[in-house]
Amino acid sequence: MALMYIREDEVSSTMKKIYELALSSKTVNLSETMKHVAITLVTRVGFGKSYEDEHERKKVLRLLNEVQSITAEFFVSDLWPGLPFVGLVDRFLGKMDRVEKCFKSLDSFYEELIREHLDPQNRKSNEEEEDIVDILLRLKKDKDFNFTYDHIKGMLVIGYILTINCGLLLILHVEDMMDNLLTHVQILIPLSPCGHGAGTDTSAAVVIWAMTSLVSDPKVMKKTQEEVRNVVGKKGRVDEDDLSKLTYLKAVVKETLRLYPPAPLLVPRESQKDVILHGYKINKKTIVYVNAFAIGRDPEVWENPEEFIPERFLGSDIDFRGNNFEFIPFGGGRRICPGMSMGVVTVELLIANLVYLFDWALPDGMRKEDLDFEAMEGITMHKRKDLCLVAHLHA
Repeated sequence: MALMYIREDEVSSTMKKIYELALSSKTVNLSETMKHVAITLVTRVGFGKSYEDEHERKKVLRLLNEVQSITAEFFVSDLWPGLPFVGLVDRFLGKMDRVEKCFKSLDSFYEELIREHLDPQNRKSNEEEEDIVDILLRLKKDKDFNFTYDHIKGMLVIGYILTINCGLLLILHVEDMMDNLLTHVQILIPLSPCGHGAGTDTSAAVVIWAMTSLVSDPKVMKKTQEEVRNVVGKKGRVDEDDLSKLTYLKAVVKETLRLYPPAPLLVPRESQKDVILHGYKINKKTIVYVNAFAIGRDPEVWENPEEFIPERFLGSDIDFRGNNFEFIPFGGGRRICPGMSMGVVTVELLIANLVYLFDWALPDGMRKEDLDFEAMEGITMHKRKDLCLVAHLHA
C-alpha cells in the first residue's frame, strides 16, 4: 500500500506539471519528465527524499551515473577471469582506480544518508511510511540480526549494482524470524536515473517508446484513449485499481516491450559447466548474453515483426513472465527480473494517465515521419532524441 501511495502521488504530481504546460500551450519534454518521475519515485521509496533542490539532485545524479557507467565498462579481467595477474591490466589502464574512487564516493553518500536517518530531528511520525534505510536500521536493532552500519551500506551498494543489471525495481525479501513466525520485509533497492543512455530508469524508457509509437499511429492512440476514458469515466485520473480492466493498454505495453526491451541483452549469465548447444561448445565460466531484442523481432516467430501491432497480444496467452521464450524482455527462470511486476505497474499507470488526461500532438512543423526511433548505445534501450510533444487538455 505504501508503494502504491507513493506511485500514485508522484504520477499525480507529474500530471499536474504537464497540465500547467498544456494550459500555456508549451511543448512538453516527455523524456525529461519521465526521467524526473523515475528518480523521484526511487529516492522517495529508497531514501525518503525527493531531491527537489537542483544542486543536490545533480550531485546525486552524477554519482549514480558514474556507478552505471562503471557497470557498463569493459574490464579485461571479465574476459579472462581465471588467468593470474590479468587484473593488473585493468589497474594499469586506470579502471581499478576509478572503481575505488567511485566506491568511496558511494560509501560516503550512504554514510551521510544513514546519519540523516539517525538524526532525532528527522525522525518520522507514526503516519509516515518507512523507507528502505529506515527498515534496515530497524533490523539492525533486532538482536536476531548481526547487523552493522557497514552491512547496511553494503546491502544498499550491492542492491543498487544488482538493480543496474536487472534493469527494473528490485525487491529483496529479508526473512525475519520473530516469535517463531516467518515474516517478510520487502526492501526496495533503488535504481537510478539515466542521463546518457547507460542508466536504469527503464520504466521511463518504456513509457517514452510507448508514447512515441502511439503518436506515430493515431489509430492505435485513439483506440488506447477510448478504452481508458470509457473505463475510468469522469473520475479525473487513472488509479492502479483501474489497470486490470485496461486490456488494450496492457497489449500496448507488451508490444512496446517486444520491440524495445528495457535491457536488450538481459542480464549476463555464466555457464556452470561445459555444454554443447546446437553444435556450439560453451565452456564452463563462459559469460553468455541472451539477445532479447533479436528474439522479439524474429520473423520466424512474429508476423510483421517490425510493426507496432498491439492487437497481436489480444486473446493471446503470450506473456512476459518467462514462460514464453519468444517474449522475454525481463529474462526467465530463477534469474528473471524480480521487480518486473512493479516496473510494469509504473509503466501502465503513467501511460494510462497520459492518454486519459491529454490529447497529444507533434510540435509545429513536425510530421509523423520526422519522429525518431533510433536507440542509444548502452545497457538500457533509450531513445536517442528526447520526445517533445504538445499536450492538449481533453474536454
